[in-house]
Amino acid sequence: MPSFDIVSEVDKHELTNAVDQANKEVTTRFDFKGTDTHFELKDLEIKMHTESEFQLDQMYSVLTSKLSKRGIDLRAIELKDPDIQLKTAKQSVIVHQGLDTPVAKKIIKIIKDAKLKVQAQIQGDSVRVTGKKRDDLQEAIALLKGQEDFERPLQFNNFRD
Repeated sequence: MPSFDIVSEVDKHELTNAVDQANKEVTTRFDFKGTDTHFELKDLEIKMHTESEFQLDQMYSVLTSKLSKRGIDLRAIELKDPDIQLKTAKQSVIVHQGLDTPVAKKIIKIIKDAKLKVQAQIQGDSVRVTGKKRDDLQEAIALLKGQEDFERPLQFNNFRD
C-alpha cells in the first residue's frame, strides 16, 4: 500500500554551517569590535552572547540571514527572552525538530476534512499517510503544500509505492 511521511526537520550540517558563518561575520563587523560577541551551537539550541540588547537584535538579524541563505526555514526557529545583566546579554534561539502533537492533529484534521481516500496517523514526531492509489497521496501532498498556516516547515519523505 503506497505511503509517505510528513516531517519537520532541519539539516543539522547546514545549521552548523550557518552558525559558523554568523560567527565569522560578527567577529569582522565594526560594531562588534572589542566585545565578546559569539554564537554557540549546542544540540538544537543556539546561544547568542554579547554586551547589550541592541547587539542581540543585530546578532539575531545576522543569524536569520545566514540561516535563510543556507536553506533553513525560519519557521523552525523560536527566539527566547533575553537575559540582560550589567555588561552581558544572552539569548537563546531554539531550533525545532519534528512535529508537535497539536500540529500533527491539525494536519490529520485538514486531510480528513478534504475527504481524500487516504488515512493519516501520528507516528512519534511524524505523520504517516497511506492510501490505495499514488494519485490520492499526491493530492494530499498538494493539499498540504497549499496550506501556509502551519507553525513549522513541512517535508514529505519516504514515498513508497
